Amino acid sequence: MIKRDNALRLLKGWVAESDIVVAVYQTLFDWMAISPRDLNYVSTGAMGQGSSHGLGLALANPGRRVIVLDGDGSLLMNLGALATIADAAPTNLHHLVFVNGTYEVNGAHPVPSADLLDFAAIALGCGYRDAANCQNEADLGDVLDRIFGNPGPSLLALGVEPGAGYPRDYEYIHGPEAREQFRRALNGTVEKYPGTGAAA
Repeated sequence: MIKRDNALRLLKGWVAESDIVVAVYQTLFDWMAISPRDLNYVSTGAMGQGSSHGLGLALANPGRRVIVLDGDGSLLMNLGALATIADAAPTNLHHLVFVNGTYEVNGAHPVPSADLLDFAAIALGCGYRDAANCQNEADLGDVLDRIFGNPGPSLLALGVEPGAGYPRDYEYIHGPEAREQFRRALNGTVEKYPGTGAAA
């Protein structure tokens, strides 16, 4: 298993300044602390919508790479999105699923069939161009090279366990500042807002 915060620190090296990162739930809170940036899209709302929002952003911004940081429980809420993404075939969309077998921020309740699910196989079956599994931190760099080195849509399922604890700033992710900051960054008029809750 991979410590989630270690995976995100490594991932940070693959994320360009112009990339849009769509992150959800505990991975979002970890990512906000590890890589605070204006093009972090944090406004997904209901569980399971990260992949759909990522698809919309990828189709609307073909000149930018969109990286979705999803959860296994979250993706299960909207599994049909994989077929929709594959059908749209956005080459700029890369989908990372952090698999820990629990709905972590909702009381750590177990995900159904957690020991049987293979999101990479499901993505390939839906028509993603590439998909892989990674359970070992030592292999992660090579797998990220593969996923980001080729056109999407691609999916990487990461077997993770919690790392360090990071604050869950729901007020920020549900507030207007996050949406306005992202909008301005997307339009090229980046302006910092106070009280973002993102640690350096």
